[in-house]
Amino acid sequence: MSTAVLGGGLSGLSAGYYLLRRFGKPLTIYEASPRVGGWVRSENRKDRNFIFESGPRTIRPVGEPGANTLELVEELKLEVTPIRRSHVAARNRMLYAKGQLCMLPNSPKGLFGVLPPFTKPLYKAVLQDLFTASKKAKLEDESIYSFAERRFGKEIADYAISPMICGICAGDAREISVRFLMEGLFEKEQKYGGVLKGTLISRFEKNKTKDTKDGLFAERQPKLYAQAVKEKWAMYGLQGGLENLPKTMRKYLGERDVNVQLSNECRNLTFSSSGVRMNIKDAEVPVEHVVSSLPAYKLAPLVKQQHPSLSAQLLSIPYVDVLVVNMQFPGKLLKQDGFGLLVPPVEKLPLLGVIFDSCCFDMGENTVLTVMMGGHWFDQWFGDRPSPKQILDLATSHVQKMLQIREEPKFSRVHTLHKCIPQYTVGHKRRVEAIRNYIKTYKLPLSVCGAAYDGVGINDVILSARRQVEAIPMS
Repeated sequence: MSTAVLGGGLSGLSAGYYLLRRFGKPLTIYEASPRVGGWVRSENRKDRNFIFESGPRTIRPVGEPGANTLELVEELKLEVTPIRRSHVAARNRMLYAKGQLCMLPNSPKGLFGVLPPFTKPLYKAVLQDLFTASKKAKLEDESIYSFAERRFGKEIADYAISPMICGICAGDAREISVRFLMEGLFEKEQKYGGVLKGTLISRFEKNKTKDTKDGLFAERQPKLYAQAVKEKWAMYGLQGGLENLPKTMRKYLGERDVNVQLSNECRNLTFSSSGVRMNIKDAEVPVEHVVSSLPAYKLAPLVKQQHPSLSAQLLSIPYVDVLVVNMQFPGKLLKQDGFGLLVPPVEKLPLLGVIFDSCCFDMGENTVLTVMMGGHWFDQWFGDRPSPKQILDLATSHVQKMLQIREEPKFSRVHTLHKCIPQYTVGHKRRVEAIRNYIKTYKLPLSVCGAAYDGVGINDVILSARRQVEAIPMS
């Protein structure tokens, strides 16, 4: 069976990897840009002992998705840099709120004192959940802000949940679906009438039924995953930067006769009973099956001619633009080490957050920071398209104020990442089901995977590719 993969980001490369593993036949990956890796991009300044990441820099080794990625990392023989739970970057996460840096609680002890920006102890939010009646959600979904405010109060929604959503998907918690991040808690609340109550009851029921390790790794856990659990990794990076993952995958696939075609954009897909014809560089390329890892809005025009309603469903998944500013200062300048800080939207500042790269990984005598801005609020702050210098100056002045740094950055990079993160707004799960049901109903030889559908994290997009490839029938 001849298969083509559209997109050479992490999900597309993973689809190639799992197709090769499952079918063992040659295939081609088509990537429109001149490089693989999508949003994963590392600039390694070996001469100065630091790395700029314009995309993600760490991966969490948690659960089945985390184990799956570590299985891949192991197969690719990549060198990992673990960050253990005892590490300062795993323990310390901050908010910038009410004009100051606030440390988020990192132990149960922190639930009992009053920690700014909160005005009452956090255990009171848990009590609120115990004494608040449940409310049946319309269409089995609601915004994560509304859910958090209902169960735990406005302060938790404003100063815990909202900044967390900024950090994960640069989104507005008032629009993002509760199922994006808290599906389990939401379902417990809907079923048992409360989050805490539901958690306790379901734990009790789980203890009655023997808990079996099911899923992909029921038989054998990947060695690296077992090591991560044993050594209590909170997260990990890759030596030389995260872009080594897509680069090594490309090399691995190339050595096994998988053709990765760069600067080759697919312009149209025509489906017929015998398969798919792809329009690439004005030539018609016939294949039996297409796996698309493209962003939903890029797949939409390719299917529009034959399937306008599928195209419209794909376009209903919104995306946001994010500005990423990397900066390096000579010397160790941070007064407080940690993973970084998030800025709650209620502060009305142009920053979403700042990552302290040089705290996460050893970068010698450098202070390296990554500032993220825009997202859901991009047009509000950057609608008039400021120059890279204006963006850098804005980021620098806020960082200097927040972190009490007087110096100017020595090296910097400004990246505008256009439509880089899909937004799982209320009803997202149903939208994705509708898209996949349409493909199934019309028996289209098409699979869709990647950040638009099954989660926006690295683990999610890799597992998404695996699951979609495993669902392709053996012909």
